[in-house]
Amino acid sequence: MESLGKGGVIINVGRGGLIDEKKMVKCLVQGVIGGAGLDVFEKEPVVPEELFVLDNVVLSPHSAMATAGSLNNVGEVVLANLKAFFSNQPLISPVQLD
Repeated sequence: MESLGKGGVIINVGRGGLIDEKKMVKCLVQGVIGGAGLDVFEKEPVVPEELFVLDNVVLSPHSAMATAGSLNNVGEVVLANLKAFFSNQPLISPVQLD
């Protein structure tokens, strides 16, 4: 992160665990990096308290994926899974609950 410098900005809309969140917070607080735009966090829905008071941070409620197209696609998968379930067919996207 130090190589980003004071003008560097971290953007994460993928997965919270991709970034060392503690180190990022430290770098933001100390001014090592310029800022951050975050839609995901390491332990959602928990957001590090320090981020709420920083002027160089933009936080969003994990909604970056919520486009009209993506929501339509999710709806189609849900519908396909329901049809498969009630027809005793294999699910499109099964979840293993162990």
